[in-house]
Amino acid sequence: MLLFLVMAGALWGIGVLMKTPKSARWVMILILYFAVLAAHLVLPDGAPLRMSLGGSKEPWLIVGGLIGLALVYRVGLRAIRTKIAEKEAPKAEAKPKSTFEPVELERYARHIVLREIGGPGQKALKEAKVLVVGAGGLGSPALLYLAAAGVGTIGVIDADEVDNGNLQRQVLHADADIGRPKVFSAQDHMLALNPFVTVKPYHRRLTEDFAEELIGEYDLVLDGTDNFATRYLTNRICAKLGKPLISGALTQWEGQLSLFDPANGTPCYQCIFPEAPAPHLAPACAEAGVAGPLPGIIGSMMAMEAVKDITGAGQTVRGRMVIHDALYAETRSITLRARADCPVCGHHKD
Repeated sequence: MLLFLVMAGALWGIGVLMKTPKSARWVMILILYFAVLAAHLVLPDGAPLRMSLGGSKEPWLIVGGLIGLALVYRVGLRAIRTKIAEKEAPKAEAKPKSTFEPVELERYARHIVLREIGGPGQKALKEAKVLVVGAGGLGSPALLYLAAAGVGTIGVIDADEVDNGNLQRQVLHADADIGRPKVFSAQDHMLALNPFVTVKPYHRRLTEDFAEELIGEYDLVLDGTDNFATRYLTNRICAKLGKPLISGALTQWEGQLSLFDPANGTPCYQCIFPEAPAPHLAPACAEAGVAGPLPGIIGSMMAMEAVKDITGAGQTVRGRMVIHDALYAETRSITLRARADCPVCGHHKD
């Protein structure tokens, strides 16, 4: 047993030095445990290795049983917490009133005094319904600023849970939220920031079977996912329903965003990216890395575009793509062209 503990400690220490995720370290220790158990089952009684590992398999089976019980308890506890959060979530929602409370007028005063927004623009924000796909790096700042701006109804869909590795950039979540579904963590922090908005959490992945029904409930969609299947699905449904789509993406030091709105003459996402790139050409943040503040820059820009689109202020990035290179502090804009042969939005140009 002592030898096993020494070896397990060594594996854990090497993992820490190599900055290996905790889950990978536990997997290595689990492999070591099964290797020890296999040695007891395969080697004859009295073998030196068996003797150094305790001489008998029974204690190891007991240890394995205790570990199994602990894991079952942890998984069960997490499931119970998720169910409780799901039950409590609707209670936290409150339909926004059509009129402003005095405290709201004070809260949104800096918007109202802006000539381009004013009272009518703030009322449009209050009546707007915006769906954000993804509560991660891009979704975090976008959701916070949409809530702060007073967007009346904000939907957020994400199937993931908060992980320690998220907190370097996903500022919507806190250390205490680790293990919680991101959508419920997002809801709590958004309502803590602005209790006058309604937040609708959907703890699941956006899939074909309900995407059209869900997106149909909203006026505008923001896509901040790092999953190409979800991006193409979101784009296709938005184009079909005539919903504007603000799409953002990140890689290492560079971010981009655009407003795709084929119903109003712009290309759609698939016009610009006809096919998903090979995995090695567009690795996820976990593999390629990403500068911590970069999602804050692009996600905040996505929220700004949403505010402009809803209020009619200024000029949006509709039909353009803004590319920001954080490493060299450069931002450029390129014009996008629709493709007549696009399988998603080609019919809009007839």
